[in-house]
Amino acid sequence: MPDDSRKSRNTPGAGELDILARIRRRVALVRSAELPLGIGDDCALIRPRPGEDLAVTTDLSIAGRHFRLDWHPPESVGHRTIARGLSDLAATGARPVAAFLSLGLPGELTRPGPRGSATAAKSWLDRFLDGFLGLARAHHTPLAGGDLAESPIAAADIILIGAVPRGRALLRSGAKPGDVIYVTGALGGAAAALARLAQIAKAAGESHTRPLKLPHKFAAQLAPHLYPQPRLPQGQWLVRRRLATAGMDISDGLSTDLAHICDESEVAAEIDASALPIGPGATLAQALNGGEDYELLFTATASTRMPRVIAGVPLTPIGRILPPRKRHPQAVLLTTDGPQPLEPRGWQHFA
Repeated sequence: MPDDSRKSRNTPGAGELDILARIRRRVALVRSAELPLGIGDDCALIRPRPGEDLAVTTDLSIAGRHFRLDWHPPESVGHRTIARGLSDLAATGARPVAAFLSLGLPGELTRPGPRGSATAAKSWLDRFLDGFLGLARAHHTPLAGGDLAESPIAAADIILIGAVPRGRALLRSGAKPGDVIYVTGALGGAAAALARLAQIAKAAGESHTRPLKLPHKFAAQLAPHLYPQPRLPQGQWLVRRRLATAGMDISDGLSTDLAHICDESEVAAEIDASALPIGPGATLAQALNGGEDYELLFTATASTRMPRVIAGVPLTPIGRILPPRKRHPQAVLLTTDGPQPLEPRGWQHFA
């Protein structure tokens, strides 16, 4: 987060420099062989270990598109912001090295609430950082820099840098006919939770505060959407043992993300609907198309002995890779009514 002398320095206690100082006080000034220089200079310095490739991903979160200020607790917005990037690292089997966060925020979100209010102690930004830094610490990911700007809408952009043994990153392009298709965890839970969140907001009507006060009884049901867990240990485990042939994370929905693997690997696929691990309260449609589950979708040869659980998270075989066939669907869903084309109906911007 650079110190730009052209920016305002004459708003005591409320300007950019004060906010950056607040952030720095919350971030340990980590120094390591891989991160010899972090926050405080114009650039951070990254030094990969010998024999490693750097994995770099970026994700943009915008109010009204990826989150809502009147629905999502600030802690959830922060958690989800970094979870998106950590999940991308998990998909390649990389371990996190550093995070960079750029924020555009309306000024009101940087200030504590009115005296006497329930949110007076912390600003929206402070609570956002609670969620962001909490997940970052859980996965040993230092915040190494970023930027801050006043904006008419809230937006958070992250860059995550990871490291993976050279030439062994898990890619979308390695699937071969005959490979088995696996997923981690359960599918559809995030979409089901978002639907529940919409119901809660509708029931609250115009009287609810910002953000929405969520009943504690729904905490477990809402967690897959509000606080998704990236599968970093599972991705690294697969890479260490060289068991997977291709992979990615399920961010846009199984139907859409499977199509990405088929496109990059130039293969077709079939999925057994009865084998899908559908999350509690979710429907088949949500499991196929819902997105934001941040589970791993990967392939392995049929002869690979895959465990049922990796680091406490179950694995489920859900289908197989096929050769591409002309005049046939790229992906097929096997149902009790027979094979059905599996069209990519997950999330797609500008669609």
